[in-house]
Amino acid sequence: MLRADLDHCEWLPDDVKTGEMVFIPGGTFRMGSDRHYPEEAPSHRVSVDGFWIDRTPITNRQFAQFVNATGHLTEAQIVPEPEDYPGTMREMLYAGSLVFSPLPHITDLSDWSQWWSFARGADWRHPYGPGSNIRGLDDHPVVHVSYSDAAAYARWAGKELPTEAEWEFAARGGLDGEEFAWGDALMPEGKHMANLWQGNFPVQNLGEDGFERTSPVMAFPPNGYGLHDMIGNVWEWTSDWWSARHEADTAKPGCIPHNPHGGREDASHDPRLPDLRIPRKVLKGGSHLCAPNYCRRYRPAARHAEPIDTSTSHIGFRCVARAA
Repeated sequence: MLRADLDHCEWLPDDVKTGEMVFIPGGTFRMGSDRHYPEEAPSHRVSVDGFWIDRTPITNRQFAQFVNATGHLTEAQIVPEPEDYPGTMREMLYAGSLVFSPLPHITDLSDWSQWWSFARGADWRHPYGPGSNIRGLDDHPVVHVSYSDAAAYARWAGKELPTEAEWEFAARGGLDGEEFAWGDALMPEGKHMANLWQGNFPVQNLGEDGFERTSPVMAFPPNGYGLHDMIGNVWEWTSDWWSARHEADTAKPGCIPHNPHGGREDASHDPRLPDLRIPRKVLKGGSHLCAPNYCRRYRPAARHAEPIDTSTSHIGFRCVARAA
């Protein structure tokens, strides 16, 4: 038994429960970029099958439906187990999440601890700590969700998390090789196309796009596939294990990777933390904290490594559904 996605006359499985979805026809595209950060290279050809993807990131309203139906507690709401964090004092282990909270004076842009703090009591219902709430933010993307939280929602909804290739193909909106999800100009005709940072990050946020933090998921124009917020607002989880670089094009003509699934779990760990073996997944899309002077990752090709146990005030997700 199937039901129709009326926008595209395609078919969705009956167990897909929540959220309007858009059908993305399969195709071949050039993934990655050779013009920006080294982890985006090399640009290479990839093909994906057709799939459905949520039109927007999962919102607070949608996530609340999931929590109400299942009683799910996010990782940010659970006190960590000491054995998972060797060498950490027990009194330093408490429920919470990373919140963007810059110090009054930033002295070193290489030290992210000057604007990120692990806030006790911060979670998806309290995005900036116990004194905050999500009243009036039903249509904003849910944040403070770890990879397992996003995967749990996807299972409940009868969906999955996208691969990096699926996500990037969808984000490009039918444009192959363009800089942004809408073309090569960041602000065509002076128009803001996504929720990004304007000003000198992290000390000056001009808010010229109308938002200093997250924004409603349909506040900015959709891309060519009708998808909102593929760039900016919040980073989004994918199912791929992190790898430091893409694989290059194969030397064999016609051998294009088909539906690739990224790197290996055992190779995804942060080499700078050899004693903390927490695997990492690929994030895509950038967020409202991405700025030209610091993080130019508001592009489809951009990618970022994130430990699967980590949640923040600028990471969310969306889901996909694939044909059986």
